[in-house]
Amino acid sequence: MTANLADPAVTPEELRRPADGPPEPRAARWRWPLTPKMFIVAGVAAAIGYLALVPLGYLIWGTFFDAQGLDLGSFERAYGDGRMGELWGNSLAFAGGAALLSITVGTTLAYLNVRTAVPFKALFFAASIVPLIVPGILYTVSWIFLASPQIGLLNAFLEPILGTAPFNIFTIWGMIWVEGLHSSPIVFLLMVAAFRSMDPSLEESALMSGATRLQTLRKVTLPLVRPALLSSILVILITSLESFEVPALLGLQNGIYVFTSRIYFVLRSYPQDLGAAGALAVSLLAVAVIGVAVTRLLAGKGSKTYQTVTGKGFRPRPLDLGKWKPVVGVGILFYFFVTVVGPLLVLLYAALLPFYQAPSWEAISSFTLDNFAQVFEMNSAARALKNSLILGIGAATIVMGLMAIAAWISVRSTIPGRGIVEQLSFVPLVIPGIVLGLSISFVYLRFPLPIYGTILILLIAYCTKYMPYGMRYASTSMTQISSELEESAMVSGASWWTTFRRVLLPLLSPGITAGFIYILVVSFRELSSSILLYSPGNEVLSILIWEQFENGSFNVLAAIGVLMVLALMFMVTVAYKLGAKVGLRED
Repeated sequence: MTANLADPAVTPEELRRPADGPPEPRAARWRWPLTPKMFIVAGVAAAIGYLALVPLGYLIWGTFFDAQGLDLGSFERAYGDGRMGELWGNSLAFAGGAALLSITVGTTLAYLNVRTAVPFKALFFAASIVPLIVPGILYTVSWIFLASPQIGLLNAFLEPILGTAPFNIFTIWGMIWVEGLHSSPIVFLLMVAAFRSMDPSLEESALMSGATRLQTLRKVTLPLVRPALLSSILVILITSLESFEVPALLGLQNGIYVFTSRIYFVLRSYPQDLGAAGALAVSLLAVAVIGVAVTRLLAGKGSKTYQTVTGKGFRPRPLDLGKWKPVVGVGILFYFFVTVVGPLLVLLYAALLPFYQAPSWEAISSFTLDNFAQVFEMNSAARALKNSLILGIGAATIVMGLMAIAAWISVRSTIPGRGIVEQLSFVPLVIPGIVLGLSISFVYLRFPLPIYGTILILLIAYCTKYMPYGMRYASTSMTQISSELEESAMVSGASWWTTFRRVLLPLLSPGITAGFIYILVVSFRELSSSILLYSPGNEVLSILIWEQFENGSFNVLAAIGVLMVLALMFMVTVAYKLGAKVGLRED
């Protein structure tokens, strides 16, 4: 019997069946999984799991256990000097105060920029981008030049009016001021997006119902941007808890310890006590994890309430500030000077002096380029620049390469447990940098291969630290690409790897390029994990600046800082120019 090909009831098995003879046995549905695709996917998942979990496992094991078993002596050594309350108080006051300042400043500026006819809007971009490029250690040093009781320019200017040394940056309030100002641009960028997405008719309805502007702001505006506000608080709290530059440069001068500076002090003491440092690190990690859990719990309640982008169109109308417009304009100019112009100018001023001194005609007449010449003659400066470039480009390339595939696993694949890959990639987000450096040292001090003390251990630290950011950029871009394009390539006979390389990667390139730029810039700024992992000959630029500070070479430090900021601005500009040439373009 011959099958009728026109009969729609004929199955594919009957078409493949010989004209005579019994039907062939049905092929097994299970396919052999050892394909190149599975090797690549499994390798990426294993690499992410290793980077995220192994250092934490070693840290926890090394802190709670020794050769004899469970041992809590490390906690006794860490907190046994009677200063536990002071350490916790300083850490929470510093993180909470910096978060409060940055949230207040950043949210206020975002609201003024989006919802009002504020003057000098062009300055908002510079005020939000430039501080993110300037490394934290340079920003802190610039405020030492401005507000130190001994050499601060502000103290020198205001001494005839306010008396001797009215400002002292080496206090907990000075630490909060510097960290809060440096973090406020992050809040500004997060809150601008939230305010732009909010329908202003909701505020107009409240005003028409008799509410004052303050009541509308408190009962309508802020509740509607609550998810973005909570996200900002979470980011700033973690950033402040893991901050090392500000507590180390400002707090240690007066014996003010927070967790990060105390861990550094313990590890730099002799004999080195890894167990006590681990106990402090575990406590700091626990605080960060609790903060993340509480913030997510608050953000998850009533998420439907905050959906302000609906099918109804709206056009935000800026509010007229009226008589307050000049006052707000002066405030914006002051903020721009404090966050951008002042710190950069004082670095340039110090870099041009043979030795640091208060501004005068005599000081200006002594300007010289000798400090820049000395930097170019330093072998350590050239080596640090080379190491920073290797680590920045290497970390950005590795992270974005891994996260592009990880984003496919999380967003596109149907692999069981695919969500675990994304969750693992975000684990380092709650690990403070100095804790990460300590965790990695726990691993590779016991590792059979000679990785500790080489530049490779810094590369591992950078890749681990910046995985969450790479995953966010890659997964966001992946969700915007329709699966139809991938399916069309597969139907045309392309393999998975060919489809990924020839179809998905070009479409992902804008997001990957943005992630590459971000990781490259922040790698140059990284100090907190590098300070525990570098060895002589493997210094990066941030370590070189730290060493110059410890040696008291402030003018050479300022020259290095000016060159570093210029280099970062140049790299960001070039990277964005190149990024504009990739991805989708209009003919």
